[in-house]
Amino acid sequence: MIDTAGVTDRFAHIGRLGVAFSGGVDSSVLLALAARALGVDRVIAILGVSASLAAEERAAAHRVARHIGVAVVEVVTHEQDRAAYRANGADRCFHCKDELFTRIADEVVIAHRLDAVAYGENADDARRPDRPGARAAAAHRVLRPLADAGLDKAAVRSIARALELPCADKPAAPCLASRIPHFTDVTPEKLRQIERAEEELRRLGFPELRVRHHGEIARIELPSKDLPRAVTDPLRGAIRDAVMAAGFRFAAVDLAGVQSGAFTLPLVQGPHA
Repeated sequence: MIDTAGVTDRFAHIGRLGVAFSGGVDSSVLLALAARALGVDRVIAILGVSASLAAEERAAAHRVARHIGVAVVEVVTHEQDRAAYRANGADRCFHCKDELFTRIADEVVIAHRLDAVAYGENADDARRPDRPGARAAAAHRVLRPLADAGLDKAAVRSIARALELPCADKPAAPCLASRIPHFTDVTPEKLRQIERAEEELRRLGFPELRVRHHGEIARIELPSKDLPRAVTDPLRGAIRDAVMAAGFRFAAVDLAGVQSGAFTLPLVQGPHA
């Protein structure tokens, strides 16, 4: 296994730690390493719950935390009450993470006697220009042990496999709001549409996907290997039915495949970067 001392050494002077937790591979590895270093009774997993968190992701996060043996504290966030979040500019993630870390500071830190809060930014994330949530973490003095130890995504997945975490090969699952084009409002109705469409498509055998919300059109991103069967009967018709049942009128399969940062990167890098 990759040497994790660079991460665990950062817990040396911490009595009790809270980990901002999503159930994804990064925060799960951080949680597992913290639990090993400090003991499961000195670490809590803090899960932000709002309309932008799919019910499936919420349940999966609880399963991973149970596997690690750490208690989960749910925090209801209200980013939808923030006009800047609803406006959905390129900095939307800043307002979401600022809401989360504010709630953690106000509702969790004192109640659970935490000495510090950490989150699962890795070294690859730290180099990307489309991660405004990192500014919120810095403003709230949230620790980022994985990034500071220089662990990139490949290293994190390697550690997850060595620790036999159930999410070791879990595809990235950004929040539902990331499926809505910038400068169009984030609404609970749109988030529900996206969640329902993605749930149905997973049932059809597509575990990794994005449903991008373009008004009446659902633009479906799938890994390249899944594109041929997605446009071949009988799945082609089933995909269309699933999307229409979620409230869209049209279904479009994007030939470019799954695109991380599809909406934000062009705004922060420029369209030809």
